[in-house]
Amino acid sequence: MKNTFFIVLAVLLFSMPARSQDFSSVDQTVRAYSKSFSKPEELASKITADFRREDEKARAIFTWIALNINYDLKSYYAQSGTRRVAYSFRTQAEKFEKEKQFRYELARKTLKSKKGVCEGYATLFSEVAGLVGLESVIVPGTSKAHPSQIGKLPGASDHAWNAVKIDGQWKLVDATWASGAMNTTTKTFVSKFNDGYFCTAPELFFLNHFPDDTRWLLTDLTAKDFAALPLYYGNYLTSGYTFLSPGIGIFTNSKSNVIPFRIQNLGNNDVVSYQFSRKNQSKEVVPVRNGNLSQFDIVMDNNSNGYLTIFVNQKSVVTYKIQR
Repeated sequence: MKNTFFIVLAVLLFSMPARSQDFSSVDQTVRAYSKSFSKPEELASKITADFRREDEKARAIFTWIALNINYDLKSYYAQSGTRRVAYSFRTQAEKFEKEKQFRYELARKTLKSKKGVCEGYATLFSEVAGLVGLESVIVPGTSKAHPSQIGKLPGASDHAWNAVKIDGQWKLVDATWASGAMNTTTKTFVSKFNDGYFCTAPELFFLNHFPDDTRWLLTDLTAKDFAALPLYYGNYLTSGYTFLSPGIGIFTNSKSNVIPFRIQNLGNNDVVSYQFSRKNQSKEVVPVRNGNLSQFDIVMDNNSNGYLTIFVNQKSVVTYKIQR
């Protein structure tokens, strides 16, 4: 079953066309915007004045949020499980209005404070999208962001992102992860724009996102498929290359301790290295290249339990779990 999943996913990743749309002009325009707005209507007004196409409007919202909203680590560490909001209502209409008001206030707060957790990012995106005439939803679900999650089925919601309808088709975006990442050593947020999370192909988005409502997978892959994946990092989405094998996330340290790797479209000057979690240093490998296919092997020793991370040009790309 795992082998079948790997073959299907590899074919899907390899067959996906590269994103042809160039949004550099949109990004350039948005970078010149004010870095602060007091309410969603002000940002929406700027965007509608500058852009007409739906994809450009969505990109403008995505880019501004990713560039100007910082992840609120203090709130993240203070939260325990899913945050609940209590309110009373007598009718469904009243419930709808209260939820609508809550979302607006959260979007306004995120905008004014210039910080938030994923719920704030996703809510701000959805509110501004509605104001510029785009249909959008907030998608809660499970993220895959730590090696300890390899092999585990999706659990309680710990993340939120968006689906936005562009020219009649639903697309997936994650403005939170596009804004940067946490430095696990210093426990600080490092701002770094990553447009790989904008209108990402569903099979790629799936590598780190599993929605509570599986309609928003936009693919036929399953929770078991998600659990079987290794941990892919944000660098992988914009790399241009594809890891064809191995596709499963867990290796068993046995008599056959050689792990073969196959990568499609690795650049001629790309430097590949790896590191076991119990080792202090990484090791470089020299792939054997045959056209667009690069291959190399990594040998495990008896002390190789833990995790194995692959780097390309000294940037972490993917982590696997090793167990006895």
